[in-house]
Parts: sequence; structure tokens; C-alpha cells
Amino acid sequence: MTDTTESDLAVRTAAPADRATVERLWLMFRHDLSGFRRLLPRPDGTFRDERVEDAFSSPDWAPYLFVRGEHPVGFAFVRGLGAPVRVLNSFFVVRGARRTGIGLRAVHEVLTRHPGGWEVAFQYENAGAVAFWRRVAAEAAGDAWAEEPRPVPGRPELPPDVWISFDVRGRAPGAGRRD
Repeated sequence: MTDTTESDLAVRTAAPADRATVERLWLMFRHDLSGFRRLLPRPDGTFRDERVEDAFSSPDWAPYLFVRGEHPVGFAFVRGLGAPVRVLNSFFVVRGARRTGIGLRAVHEVLTRHPGGWEVAFQYENAGAVAFWRRVAAEAAGDAWAEEPRPVPGRPELPPDVWISFDVRGRAPGAGRRD
């Protein structure tokens, strides 16, 4: 095992040649999420993957790959590149790299590449995500961020997703933090 540190992290736009790597990371990501929403894989052992297709083919999306040394350690998908508010559609760091600062550094690099308004969704059942995204919002926008539950479109049986909104350019006047 190579001894690397957070300073070895590279956050780069995923190229078509990275797609197979991102697809394998995607399976880990969806597996992690399956525990919070009781989602099962398809008969072939994969999970829904239209977001991977969108990230690599839509001009309104951007896929990012996080690499530490020679090891892929995560990815992010951004959608709404041409919109006033971008959505961090998917964000994942492999378990072996969590709690090392890599996730915070990677998300900061992705956010600063696309200044402006942002939204991120997560589930209250995922305590790690709750703490992480609140920290990201506070570091990006101070007290000028908002949190609200929203129904999952087309899935009334699921608890609502939680959305955090903030702006990476600065603090919006009159905006405040809500828990």
C-alpha cells in the first residue's frame, strides 16, 4: 500500500477514458445509498445508472474524478452548468478515503470551478451526509445557507430528500441557516 496524503489528491474532469472507472465507483456509491432507501440492484447486479450517462454525454453536466496517487477515490457529477443554480447531483468518496479531508477538499475544488448558486440533496437517514453537507455549506457560505426537505419526485413512499442551498461567491444578504 502506498503511503499518500490528502495533498496527493487530484480533482479533474473525467475524460471518456475514465468512464469505466467512474462506473465502478458508481456501483459503490449506489450500494452505499441502497442502505438508506432499501434499494436493490437490477437482476444483472447493477444499479440504475442514467446519471453516469448524463454526466458523460450531456453538455449541461460535468463529471469529476478524484484520484489520490494512482488510486481513484471518488467522483462528483454536476448538472445545470448553464443554469443560475447548479446541482451537485452525485458525490462519492470511497470508504477507505473518508474522514481524511479528501471529501472536503474535493467538493471545494468542484464548487469553486463553477461559482454561483448551488444545491445538494441528501437524506436525513444518512447521518454522515447530514454532517458533511452542513459543514460544506457553512464553510462555503457562512450562515447564508438554507436547508429544506422536498418530496422525492414520483416516489411518495419515500421520505423527502433534504436540500441544502448556498452560493459560493459570498453570503446572500438576508439568507440564514436553518436546521
